[in-house]
Amino acid sequence: MNDFRAAAHTAADLVSDYLAELPGRPVWQPMDEAARAALLDAPLPAEGRPLAALLEAIGRDVLPYPMGNGNPRFFGWVNSAPAPAGVLATLAASAMNPSSAGGDHADVHLERAVVRWIAELVGFPHPAGGGLLTSGTSMATIVCLAAARNRAARRAGVDVREEGLAALPPLVGYVTGETHSCVRKAAELLGLGSRHLRTVATAADGRIDPAALRAAVERDRADGLLPFLVVASAGTVGTGAVDAFGPIADLCAEQGLWLHVDGAYGAFGRLDPAVAHRYEGLERADSLALDPHKWLGVPVDCGCALVRDTEELRGTFSLVPSYLRDEAAGALGWFSEYGTEQTRPFRALKVWATIAHKGRAGLSRDIARCTELARHLGALVEADEESELLAEVQTSIVAFRHRPAGLDEDALNALNRELPAAVQRRGRVFVTGARLGEKEMLRACLLNADTTEADLRLLLSEVEAAARELIP
Repeated sequence: MNDFRAAAHTAADLVSDYLAELPGRPVWQPMDEAARAALLDAPLPAEGRPLAALLEAIGRDVLPYPMGNGNPRFFGWVNSAPAPAGVLATLAASAMNPSSAGGDHADVHLERAVVRWIAELVGFPHPAGGGLLTSGTSMATIVCLAAARNRAARRAGVDVREEGLAALPPLVGYVTGETHSCVRKAAELLGLGSRHLRTVATAADGRIDPAALRAAVERDRADGLLPFLVVASAGTVGTGAVDAFGPIADLCAEQGLWLHVDGAYGAFGRLDPAVAHRYEGLERADSLALDPHKWLGVPVDCGCALVRDTEELRGTFSLVPSYLRDEAAGALGWFSEYGTEQTRPFRALKVWATIAHKGRAGLSRDIARCTELARHLGALVEADEESELLAEVQTSIVAFRHRPAGLDEDALNALNRELPAAVQRRGRVFVTGARLGEKEMLRACLLNADTTEADLRLLLSEVEAAARELIP
């Protein structure tokens, strides 16, 4: 253990230096071929190496080549910087290394507490046992949609766990063109089929059009299909748009549909008083999937599935073989009865540490800072003659494109398709792209409260510089 103690002190210094140096380094740069090959082609070791040598290799071969998301000038995808409290807690959780499937040990009770905390943060009703931590929203979506499928089948008089989907008419779900791809993956994996996911029209602000939704549901019922699910968004990945939950919840209640909200990135925006009104009605959903490892900064991986009805969740997954019986488990049983995983990592400690370190007030300040920065960037884009804001800034995502004079739409699309990679290679900021309707765009996602207004101005200047290099 003396070797471990010395190595642990070295690791703490190594990680502390890495985090301290991030803001002054390039955000991201491609790995050179030799460094990439050293990792890809590393031979299986015949003999072991001391811990000190392993740390030296990590410092030399791994830490110099980050994704970039720890830097305050990283605006790509939806990847946050790690919260320091969560980094520290990860080490302790790894040292304990339990399976958080169930039993009477700290991680199980801590997970019940932090799931309740998460529900309280976003204002979602939380009955005991009505949620669990997952690897991310992709897995949380599978958990929630499986519960929705189970309820729909039961109401149709079918035990889908025993009889399968063949005993049912096709189940139909309703999404929009901006719904995250994990929903389609979940539908395919659960046997629903992606062709039974209807893409519903949205209004000009990117939110579900309730009239179009109603028409689609009524049309499918008339055709003998079984509508069962609506997926709304608490912040789309493309533009950060938040659906109007009230009218959607009204329709779902009337039609007996399960309302699932994808809050992976955006649900925590409810903590910002300036945008909290956008989330009214979120609490009426049947389920909510969200990611503490996004806006809260909990180190990856950590998602969360929240479900209004505990028994719908447990009835979908519970299977307790004799070798896992636990007579002392209490009324809630084990977490493994509420999802697909049996062996589960100790995710709760890093969530607990992150939230406990900041508190609701600190998290709210950070999130409000991010939305404020996004509105500021939106204003900078609108004031820039060569930039075009493509959507209202609703949360902390800014959708825009570079639009120099003299280019037609085809040329603008070609330019904006190439710009993200060109900006990334320059190393000073990191931004990613997407497509909104027929337009290629840049999307800047602001999740780091340490980002400054100067960083935003640098982003636009780097886009302009990269464009000059691309335009013949």
